[in-house]
Amino acid sequence: MSEQPLPREIRCVLVPVGNLRLLLPNATVAEVITFANPEPVPDAPEWLLGRIAWRGWRVPLVSFTKLAGAEEGDAELAVRVAVLKALGDNPDVPFVAVVTQGFPRLTTLNAELIIPTHDGKPLPRGVKAQVLVRDDIAVIPDLEGIENDVTELLRQAS
Repeated sequence: MSEQPLPREIRCVLVPVGNLRLLLPNATVAEVITFANPEPVPDAPEWLLGRIAWRGWRVPLVSFTKLAGAEEGDAELAVRVAVLKALGDNPDVPFVAVVTQGFPRLTTLNAELIIPTHDGKPLPRGVKAQVLVRDDIAVIPDLEGIENDVTELLRQAS
């Protein structure tokens, strides 16, 4: 079996969360929807806002700014929810949602356009890498770690 070459360009989305921009592959974002008040999860940390109803699923809703200890950003911007396809193999949590502000922006990137900016300090919780994308500082979230934390919290709550 031969190995497939890596794509030269990747379609990505810059998702605004507070004063941060999350850099995600476009294929990860299932849908961007209007914010709805979540159903609380008992004894959940502040960053797990609860669960929202979406297409027959009860999707956990995460505040990435609270998780990473980042600034909340402009309260005047419209609050939305980005529903993300989970990377793990847990059939009970196939999606995780993240609160966003403003609209996600599509972009096409290649390796030369993503420049690591990490200064050696420990990264905030939920962050896998910090990068410069053209003129924007962005973070690559640790989606697998977030999913594992959410899955464990939901298991404890049930």
